[in-house]
Amino acid sequence: QVQLVESGGGAVQPGGSLRLSCVASRLGYSMGWYRQTPGKQRELSATITTGGGRTTYADSVKGRFTISRDNVKNTVYLQMNSLKPEDTAVYYCNTGLFELGVWREYWGQGTQVTVSS
Repeated sequence: QVQLVESGGGAVQPGGSLRLSCVASRLGYSMGWYRQTPGKQRELSATITTGGGRTTYADSVKGRFTISRDNVKNTVYLQMNSLKPEDTAVYYCNTGLFELGVWREYWGQGTQVTVSS
C-alpha cells in the first residue's frame, strides 16, 4: 500500500500561480499529476520518473506547469504558473510501482484548484 497526500490547492485569479505538493509514503517508479472536472475523464497533466527525473507534460500545460520531485522527502511538486480558468479542476497525485510482480497504481484524495476572476 502507498498513501498519497496532496496539498496546495486553492482559488487564484487568471495569470496567478499555485504549487501543489504530494507526499508519498513511498515513491513508485513514476509520479504524476492528473486533473478532473465534473463529467469528464481524469486526464494527465504531468509525470516524472523518480529515478532519472524524466518528465512528460500534456500539451495544455506545457510551458506553464513544472513537475519536480524530492526523493529524500518522498514529495512531488507541481508548480503551476500563468493559470487559466480552464485549469480549474480537482488535481490528483498518482504513483505506479510493481508489488510482488504486479503493477499497481495509487491515487491521492485530490485537491481543488479554482482559477477565476
